Amino acid sequence: TFTEPPKKLVVIGAGAVGLELGSVWNRLGSEVTMLEFLPRIALGFDLELSNLLQRLLTAQGMTFHLEAKVSAVKVDNGHATVTATKDGEELKFEADKVLVSVGRRPFSDGLGVEKVGVQFDEKKRIKVDKHFRTNVEGIYAIGDVIAGPMLAHKAEDEGMACVEIIAGKAGHVNYEAIAGIIYTNPELAGVGLTEDQAKEQGIDVRVGKFPFRANSRALCSDDVEGMVKFVADAKSDRILGAHILHHAASELIAEASAVIEFDGSSEDIGRTPHSHPTLSEAVREAALNVEKRALHIINR
Repeated sequence: TFTEPPKKLVVIGAGAVGLELGSVWNRLGSEVTMLEFLPRIALGFDLELSNLLQRLLTAQGMTFHLEAKVSAVKVDNGHATVTATKDGEELKFEADKVLVSVGRRPFSDGLGVEKVGVQFDEKKRIKVDKHFRTNVEGIYAIGDVIAGPMLAHKAEDEGMACVEIIAGKAGHVNYEAIAGIIYTNPELAGVGLTEDQAKEQGIDVRVGKFPFRANSRALCSDDVEGMVKFVADAKSDRILGAHILHHAASELIAEASAVIEFDGSSEDIGRTPHSHPTLSEAVREAALNVEKRALHIINR
């Protein structure tokens, strides 16, 4: 526990946790330096929106060093020196505190299930089948101790489905419809495939975008940074992914998750009335832009 914000904070890892905590301390007055081994932040999220988020966080005062490999952290008299290598050059960063956020692992130690023969994988996650059953009859597992994203809402859905299955019903979880969210300001949210992921799978896609600068509610609130982006199958128009950068992204992404759940299309969203003036109109306009029919931007 910190009694006061550190003057200088170095964050190792620019994923969800590092970005969230780094942005919090930045707003509390710390000088925050982000060190990321990869050439981008927010791996797994849409690259275009991730790059935009980085620019916005930089404008807020955070400093980013990408493709920086941390080699050492030396602590002396309550202060730390972080050594990293970038483009063959050794860099040193002074800090009052260092936050290491380079991934998470399941907290399965002490559960005792290994004593009855429950099997784990190489990452210490409990092995389950599609019905959440372990190899030991009568023992089920869900959430962070099994494979998949470590998200509270993912665990909640798995818990509901698991209980339904135990009760003899047809419980299921559609993992394609589970959104990931980075709670920075603005927030970054994504569900389904990114544009790059879809193309890597050989899927021909169409993309629809809409900036909040063209949304009346965002203009009234002076909260215009960000955009909505849809990735749709070029042949069927089925929504493959949705990505939102805005302070309300975590609230707006649920509509896209619902459409992905029932294999809906961009046309389904585009033909659904959205109240005015609301931020959700940007979701509709981005869906309309898939077919270049958005109302309040020039469709390109």
